[in-house]
This record gives sequence, C-alpha cells and structure tokens, in this order.
Amino acid sequence: MLADDPAPPLWKLVDSGLADEIVPELPALRLEQDPIHRHKDVLAHTIAVVAKTRPDITLRLATLFHDVGKPRTRSYERGTVTFHHHEAVGARMTRKRLAALHYPESVVNDVSELVRLSGRFKGYAGGWSDAAVRRYAREAGPLLGYLNELVRADCTTRNRRKAADLQHHVDDLEARIARLAEQERRAAERPLLDGHAVMARYGVGPGPEVGRALAFLLELRRTEPELDAPATEARLDTWWARNQS
Repeated sequence: MLADDPAPPLWKLVDSGLADEIVPELPALRLEQDPIHRHKDVLAHTIAVVAKTRPDITLRLATLFHDVGKPRTRSYERGTVTFHHHEAVGARMTRKRLAALHYPESVVNDVSELVRLSGRFKGYAGGWSDAAVRRYAREAGPLLGYLNELVRADCTTRNRRKAADLQHHVDDLEARIARLAEQERRAAERPLLDGHAVMARYGVGPGPEVGRALAFLLELRRTEPELDAPATEARLDTWWARNQS
C-alpha cells in the first residue's frame, strides 16, 4: 500500500486470487459498472485513485475502500444505475474489514470515517452556502485535509476540462473554509458588549474603568466562548461590583 506506485501490486493482489482471501471487497468491484466512468469498472477506477495519492496509509486505505459499498447498493432506476448511500454502507464494511486485518483502532476509525464522508463534496459546484461549507469542515474535523485529498484523487476522468474544474472547485472550497475560519477567529476576539454598552449599563463616561471592563470581557470571550449575552452581562455585573472602589 505504501509503494511509490501501488497500482501494480494491487493488480497482482487481485489477479493472483489473494485478494479473495484477504480483502474480498476489492475483487467484487470488478463486476460493478460505475455510471460516471462508463469506460471502466469500479475496480480499475479505485486502483487508479489509490495510485494518485501520496504514500500515507490512512489516505491510501481510504481511497482503496471509498467505493466498496457500491456492490451492495447497486440498483436500477428508470434505466439508470444508482448507488444510493454507498458511502454509509461502505464505511461499515471498511470498519469490519480493517478490524479483521488488525489495523490500529485509530486507523480503522479514521479510514471508515473518510469513506463515510467521501461523497460529501458532491453538489459543491452547484453552489453551497457558507453554512454548508462550515458543516462540511465541521463534519470532517481533523480529517479535512485527508478528505480533500481523497476528493481530488477521486477524479480520474480523461476530460481535461472536467478534471480542471474539479480541482478548481476544491481549491475554492478550501479557500472559503480558510476565510470563514478567519472570520470566526476574529469574531471570537470581540467581546459581546462594546464600550458604549458598558457605559450605558453602569451610567459612566469614557475612562480607565471602561477599558478594564472591556479587557475583562475580551478575556471572557476567549476563555468561555459559549457564554451568551445574558450570561456575559451577569458575569460583568459581578466583576464590576467587585472592582468598584
């Protein structure tokens, strides 16, 4: 799995029959026709995807298993082949197989989660709201980098325009995630009450005591960001009472 070019050893694993004993989900993909890649079966697509990734065991396993749920979810609707919810089914299959192969629990958890999330990017080209972008990043959590690498590798089309479009969309998504994260960081640096609110609350004018109150509010925002406005006001009232001479 960590070879510079994993494709030859993976094909050897399948063609020799060893995969039927070690990871039978892999040769099962040879029978599945992917409607998005009509010229190749899902096995060929899967190995091509693995070969596009850097030699990292989590990433390689995630790409190897990202479509294993397709055989169990294949159906025909109005003459079209569909694989509804194959990511969720594949995640369960991945967890079971990797555990049987005695991979560390952390690897099993990360890879199965990446398989579950592998289809989340679909639809981004149609336009996502900021809330949808935040949800994607939140669901991926510490696996966000891996997930985006998987999405990039999953494009094996020979159509250069389509391939370039996908890379552009992932670039755009990553830029939006970074921009939204920076906005949230900056928002967290602002207290919930400003100087005018402090002065109005306590009937005072500009002065050092207001500055100290704002410093307290900023520290409160940094250390307890979950506090809402009423809770913040209550904490400020307590602080104010204690710090008046």
